[in-house]
Amino acid sequence: MSSAGSEISDNLTTRTLSGISEVDTIRLGVDLVSATRKNIGFLRTVNESQWLHERPTILEAIRRYEGLWMPLMSDLTVGAPPPMILPPVDIEWVWFCHSLNPVRYRQYCESRFSKLIGKPAIFDEENEEYALMRCREIWEHKYPYEPFENEVDSDSENPICVTNEDILNEVKRQRFLYSKFSEPYMCELVYLIAARQRYKGFLYILQKFSDGCSLFVPASDIQLMWLTHLSYPTVYAEDLKDMWDDMGKVVGVWGNVKAKDVEETKKIWEKTFDLPYEKAGGGLALEFDGIASVKPPIFWNVSDTDVNSKYKSMLPRFLLEVCIFLKLKSGMKAMQQDIKCDFLRLRMVRCHRELKLGKPISNFSHNSWLKVWHLYCEFGTKGLILELRHPGGACFKGSTLQGTVEFRWNNLLRAPSLTMEREIEQFRVVISITPPVQAQYLLKCVPDRVTDDSGAMISDVILRLNRYRPQEGRWLSRTVLDHAGRECFVVRIRVGGGFWRRGGETPSAVKWEDRIIEIREGFWSYVAGSIGRAPGLLDKNLNMLSSLLPSSTEKVVGTATPKEATAECQAAWDFSTGDELMINWESSSSTSGLKFTLKNAASPDSLLVLLRGRKMQYQGRELSEVEKEAEEEDDEGFVTLIRFTDENPTGKATALLNWKLLVIELLPEEDAVLALLLCFSILRSISEMRKEDVGGLLIRRRIKETKLGHRDWGSVILHPSSLSSSSSTSPYIQPWYWNAKAVMAASTDNIRRPPAQNYSPAEGGDKLYKRGIIK
Repeated sequence: MSSAGSEISDNLTTRTLSGISEVDTIRLGVDLVSATRKNIGFLRTVNESQWLHERPTILEAIRRYEGLWMPLMSDLTVGAPPPMILPPVDIEWVWFCHSLNPVRYRQYCESRFSKLIGKPAIFDEENEEYALMRCREIWEHKYPYEPFENEVDSDSENPICVTNEDILNEVKRQRFLYSKFSEPYMCELVYLIAARQRYKGFLYILQKFSDGCSLFVPASDIQLMWLTHLSYPTVYAEDLKDMWDDMGKVVGVWGNVKAKDVEETKKIWEKTFDLPYEKAGGGLALEFDGIASVKPPIFWNVSDTDVNSKYKSMLPRFLLEVCIFLKLKSGMKAMQQDIKCDFLRLRMVRCHRELKLGKPISNFSHNSWLKVWHLYCEFGTKGLILELRHPGGACFKGSTLQGTVEFRWNNLLRAPSLTMEREIEQFRVVISITPPVQAQYLLKCVPDRVTDDSGAMISDVILRLNRYRPQEGRWLSRTVLDHAGRECFVVRIRVGGGFWRRGGETPSAVKWEDRIIEIREGFWSYVAGSIGRAPGLLDKNLNMLSSLLPSSTEKVVGTATPKEATAECQAAWDFSTGDELMINWESSSSTSGLKFTLKNAASPDSLLVLLRGRKMQYQGRELSEVEKEAEEEDDEGFVTLIRFTDENPTGKATALLNWKLLVIELLPEEDAVLALLLCFSILRSISEMRKEDVGGLLIRRRIKETKLGHRDWGSVILHPSSLSSSSSTSPYIQPWYWNAKAVMAASTDNIRRPPAQNYSPAEGGDKLYKRGIIK
């Protein structure tokens, strides 16, 4: 740090972040919380409006902004504040981008209009509609021959002259601004309130110590607030009139900074507030010395709809980001002899009780905060536990507990700035979180017993309850479990018909076209141990069984029917969703040439594409050449479902399927039933193509699984920055699709196929099911 910076560090007095008042720092003239929520929604709209980013559209928008809108606003603000009107979205976007460069925007306004032109503060949706309608009326009166909307043809060859290169460059620069602030938790009220308080703290250190630091690097939450403040030019200029020159030291959203600049900002913040500068949801997402920040392993999706809410058996999954910082108490030496061998252990309260992450404490200091762990947790984990342990114990093995502290998510959500501090022996611990937001659904299919036509499992128990009436029909069954091990659906594949009688009849294979796939919503209704029936209607003859089972409103929610091969494809399926799946392959011995086509005549505007392998956000991490070869082998069972819509003309990956392992990750906006139908249809077709049981469909018993809560998949994921320094090699703290085989194998205690003699003769022999699946 510079000598000036060192002098500041020595003279700093610690303050509390929540204790900063408007007397200590500036008064904010706009409701930044409401304004930021509005801005994030606006940026999302701009991001999804591809037409706005076509060059002819941008040039026409700049022409309209410079030649029509700004002169109109100048006339309407003569001796008055900005009127409650909003321009069309193309002009609003140019205006927003222009205002993010406050120096040039001010020069532009003063040189053209001799005053600074501001923006009205309109946050309510109803007020926005009125403001837009009122603007249209004023526009049509002022410019009767100019259309209110941007009607330029994006394919137009008529050139539009660029009159202001500065504005054009600003609009181009902010093209992907939404990607910096697209995390769904950033719209949560509790997050924005915390971010506003941290922005005030940032302005406070900038106001007090600007002479001792050449650049100030804002964290992402602070930067979000700053950009919103900038977008209200007159308010920003009035609020920061005494700090105008100092604000030039703040690094912009696309800035490239040096590590020493970041460290200087961190040091001043820590000395002032005695808290870590970074926090969950408030990291440093900038380029350091030309190197981009580490990409998080979580794809934060923003969706207004959850199409799976219609399935009562599916419960949403919520995820939050967690950052843990530690430092020695004041006066403690970093390498005291009696504690230098101690280590910290992190455990979860629920869902992943096997997790034990360790961190040696030898490199901790009392001068600065050290980020120990950065991770993502399901809200169902309830919280985390930190333990200080000393190596050695009984018989000189293991370790002894020196101290422990527990943090609960519910308590953190009520804490100031979503941050909480505790002490554990000689250490101070600060934990911060983001508000929990809905994440992707995780579904896996596990083998279960064979069922009859009514959905009851083939069993002597059912036979006795049915007064020994033979069970008709044979269906292979799979139970669909969610991330917490709850039963959501039962998938059944029809294989055989007829009865089984001792020494008499045996079930026989049904025709190929009758080997349908059926999905029932809900959970098994158990009558004795693991014996029960699939959700849905019972056979009319099972009256006695009906009285013993709970009433059920679940039903068949999806079916897939095989179709004969045509000149267009080698395998085809009709789905009850209205979709048609066609499959082609180049060789029956390899899946590398697989091609999928998905059509839906009822929704021609929505194009669905199935691509082999992990695509888009699922492509994963940087790999070495050796790892890439192994990755290509692992990629064999993966298929990515991509939707193309007007909002996403370049496509959006809405689901990742592994048809070999029967595992699915899908966004809330993607239908789980469609994903399941795709998974099973592809597996069935490839099993027939290769004439082998590639996905274990011939297993006809529930495999013993790891006890729930021990290592629930997807419950804890480490950020790559923490993963690289972690001694744990567990695949369960990484995204499941990085090492799908290991994760799915680890979820069971025994994955071997039961021998044929363990199956009941009443189910039908192996030949029946091989014929139904392979031939």
